[in-house]
Amino acid sequence: MIKAVLWDFGGVITSSPFEAFNRYELSNDIPRDFIRSVNATNPDSNAWAKFESSLVSLEEFDGLFAAETEAAGYRIAGLDVLNLLSGDVRPEMVVALGLIKESYRIACLTNNVKGAGEGPGMAGDPVKAAQIIEIMSLFDFVIESSKVGFRKPNPRFYELACEQLAIDPTEAVFLDDLGINLKPAKAMGMATIKVTSAPQALTELSQLLSIEALDLLVDNTNTPSPREAM
Repeated sequence: MIKAVLWDFGGVITSSPFEAFNRYELSNDIPRDFIRSVNATNPDSNAWAKFESSLVSLEEFDGLFAAETEAAGYRIAGLDVLNLLSGDVRPEMVVALGLIKESYRIACLTNNVKGAGEGPGMAGDPVKAAQIIEIMSLFDFVIESSKVGFRKPNPRFYELACEQLAIDPTEAVFLDDLGINLKPAKAMGMATIKVTSAPQALTELSQLLSIEALDLLVDNTNTPSPREAM
């Protein structure tokens, strides 16, 4: 029986930073998904992994990432990438958080970095930062890689969440936009949902939870507007 819902933040509650990466690549004549491929190379020891685990400073990350991208063919300063991290809030996901919170424990499990905007959501402007702070207040707690010193997909990240919730992993469902982050959670016994869009994620989540209001939200989210239906 599900007792808790665990949420990634970027790419789940907000739009994926990969979308911003692709826009940056397009405007700078860099191959699509180049940044993502660099981050996927040596994923346990590259500049990104070290920064998300607070093993290097902002200045060190800036240089390390520039060196890694230059070696791969296109030099990109680490600071340039950090400015792309904060996505747009998906309002239907925020509504779902409020509905689910009434019946289940909820927690946020996020890989993030220090020095890239304000708070766990790494928002770069005050208005968005205030919005994200309000969203974060809905969670029973938030686990940040930059604070605990390790990151997803380290199994300890998920174990820590279950310990704080006092639940068995089989009593949780976890949503993330990256398959690599879902694999250890699934191996521990969690139900998992790979998020590709808000409607898709909420549809799958409603099939696991018993919340009538969530079912109605899914129906409304999946129903095209009159103009879209034309």
